[in-house]
Amino acid sequence: MSEQNLQQPDIILSVVIPLYDEEASLKELVRLLGDALAKIPSYEVIFVDDGSSDQSWKVIEKLCADKEHIKGIQLQRNYGKSPALQTGFENARGRYVATMDADLQDDPREIPQMLQQLKEENLDLVSGWKKERHDPLTKIIPSRLFNKVTSMFTGIGLNDFNCGLKVYRREVIDSIYLYGEQHRYIPFLAKLAGYDRIGEKVVKHHPRKYGQTKFGISRFMHGFLDLLTLLFVKRYLQQPMHFFGTLGFLFLFIGGLINLYLTIDKLVYGAHLSGRPLLLFGVMLIVLGAQIFSIGFLGELIQKQSEKRNKPNIRNMI
Repeated sequence: MSEQNLQQPDIILSVVIPLYDEEASLKELVRLLGDALAKIPSYEVIFVDDGSSDQSWKVIEKLCADKEHIKGIQLQRNYGKSPALQTGFENARGRYVATMDADLQDDPREIPQMLQQLKEENLDLVSGWKKERHDPLTKIIPSRLFNKVTSMFTGIGLNDFNCGLKVYRREVIDSIYLYGEQHRYIPFLAKLAGYDRIGEKVVKHHPRKYGQTKFGISRFMHGFLDLLTLLFVKRYLQQPMHFFGTLGFLFLFIGGLINLYLTIDKLVYGAHLSGRPLLLFGVMLIVLGAQIFSIGFLGELIQKQSEKRNKPNIRNMI
């Protein structure tokens, strides 16, 4: 947390809400949040307008003028949900941070219960589970498939990774950085950072009251590509030579065997090598293998230098 934030009055909870074209729902959402969080001594609500094309920002400006605990951030253009969340995280001042969507499908009354679960069970984060969803099948079916695959590959037993309703300890959001479509994998990012005490709570899900869903098949595909990236990073970031070195050695070995065969064929049987595609293929594998092996070696050197600069997160100290 920055020095400037430390000088601010103690805030127990920050609620970060990214949004895009949700002008119709904002006033009602603020009212619902006020009712739901009334028993929390101090909290703030941070709206992050992700380049809306409607009047969302004007509504946020009025809400900020009327209520001191409401904050607004307007991004220059539409960057996506992950950058919007990251911006909200960087400006949140609370000891705990909650996230939710602005479309009134998430119920703010769940936040105090999730916060209580986080404290009582000594968790790092609590993720919502929209067990009963009020969405079209074109959104429900891909989402269920996505959650099954993500749970299987990450080893995290959550039923709903994509639920926007989550509550975190402050140190969790300070230890992760979001880009692309990685908001779907915050529990996995937290686990990679060492915060693996992850809980789940069944939450109410309401039908969309205003506007239209922003979900599309392109976001679904981008999410899976980001998952592959994270899985690769998890396995090979610390030791890139294990991937690039193995692949490079394999290409070198196969290329060497091909060229050895051609050499014996030439010397023993007098075969002509000119115009043979196999010769070109063998040489290509050797060159490619050497390049890939070199990438792994350079990556290993960079990683070793990075380890000297980056200190690990300390959970406890006596």
